[in-house]
Amino acid sequence: MPAKGVLVLVQSTTGVAAVAWDVVVVGGGVIGTAAAWRVAQRGMSVLQLDPAPGSGASGVAAGMLAPVSELHHGEQALLQLSLDAAVRYPGYVADIAAASQLDPGYRDCGTLVVALGADDRARQADLRRTQQRLGLDVEALTGRECRRLEPLLDPAVSGGTLVRGDHQVDPRRLLTALRAAAGAAGVEVLAAHGEVEVLDGRVRGVRLADGGLVPSDWVVLATGAHAGSHAPVRPVAGQIARLRMPPGQHVLQRTVRGVVHDRDVYLVPRRDGELVVGATTEERGFDAVTTAGGVYELLRDAQALLPAVGELEFVEVAARCRPGSPDNLPLIGEGDVAGLVLATGHGRNGVLLSGVTADAVAAVVSGAELSALVQPCRPDRFGPPRTAVAERREGAGAWT
Repeated sequence: MPAKGVLVLVQSTTGVAAVAWDVVVVGGGVIGTAAAWRVAQRGMSVLQLDPAPGSGASGVAAGMLAPVSELHHGEQALLQLSLDAAVRYPGYVADIAAASQLDPGYRDCGTLVVALGADDRARQADLRRTQQRLGLDVEALTGRECRRLEPLLDPAVSGGTLVRGDHQVDPRRLLTALRAAAGAAGVEVLAAHGEVEVLDGRVRGVRLADGGLVPSDWVVLATGAHAGSHAPVRPVAGQIARLRMPPGQHVLQRTVRGVVHDRDVYLVPRRDGELVVGATTEERGFDAVTTAGGVYELLRDAQALLPAVGELEFVEVAARCRPGSPDNLPLIGEGDVAGLVLATGHGRNGVLLSGVTADAVAAVVSGAELSALVQPCRPDRFGPPRTAVAERREGAGAWT
């Protein structure tokens, strides 16, 4: 095992290889970095692999922590897991701040879900009844009460729901702080591509693109939508815009969500004056590009809720792919090969679930059981797929 905090590399005729690590985490986003940090905190040596850390969905996410306002019928297991993650989030970011000496960008500002017309109000009332039956903290508001909370909302807003427990975090600040915390715990980072290496039915490490092997008894796949044949996840593209509010003139104080032209839109104000507007949901594979139509619809729908959007500075637009699973629950736990751990399929909830996922990964590699709330996320709930890992195990030869 390498000394903690020291990456030992040796040059071979087949490329770069590393002395054995306890755990190799593949993926440099919020999920992978949080997992690497929590595992390292347990005294294990950890190497994190990613050719461009933070360049995936984590770098453009809005960071809404919204288990209540994102509730969908029939997703009870996801709701319970998300509620647990939300309750634990203040402690999670406090740990990150203490370990990194950086601000993760957490705000307990609540969320206001608004309705523009009678149909929207009726749908909200139906969802609110479901939320209340589940014991969730939601409050019905009139249009006037909504504008009392957020005075710049459009006069057409006719009602809404206040969700006090749905908060937000800035994923870019969070990831920066997580990286610092992971580094302080001894995690090393290598900018490289790699594939899981399996021999005799067990993970042996990661084979780098140049042919070198990084030996490890545990490999954690936290590659989001790029999990490939290792997990039944699909890419769900989304476009998101960033605007800049005038210095000292925040047009919103809390996250605002609504439905305009049958499309969900949200506006997330940051303390530093940034306003995040998102997000489209597009099932078109890995074709994550920004389009004129997508940006137009985002800004048009946002302006329908908040007319002041039209006066704000336009800063950035980006598109990335979120990892969607067949049942919208993430895949967390051991894969179909000994030593392979999956941490993917989080969809829109990756930032929210990063803490509980990291704790679950640390538990698995330490030989502990998954918690009752994470048990429904076990990857084997979909059965044993014939993956590239399985083919390698059966002696099929090189990766394809």
